Amino acid sequence: QVQLVETGGDSVQAGGSLRLSCTTSGYTWSTYCMAWFRQPPGKGREGVATIDHDGNTHYADSVKGRFTISKDNAERDILLQMDNLKPEDTDMYFCAYSDGVPSSPLRDYAYLDWGQGTQVTVSS
Repeated sequence: QVQLVETGGDSVQAGGSLRLSCTTSGYTWSTYCMAWFRQPPGKGREGVATIDHDGNTHYADSVKGRFTISKDNAERDILLQMDNLKPEDTDMYFCAYSDGVPSSPLRDYAYLDWGQGTQVTVSS
């Protein structure tokens, strides 16, 4: 089991920036994928951005060009830099871990370990 703790959520005005961090502990496989998800009201969990052990990334169309996912601290931390935030970005943001690389990284079914989430609020 991998433990995941998200930090960095805050309230910000539209057009502002935030940087989320997901810190991992416990055993992780050499082949993996980590992801950020959010869950809009009335919808299932929505993949925002993913990164795997080789540094390959995927982004939801709604955040391309605004969000950047990266790794730090010997790949134990997963960062999400969020720029030009919009009110529709308001949500709880969750970090997730998967053994191996899913064929569809932005879908939630392959992720077995989840953090508790951090709240992002963007005011208009």
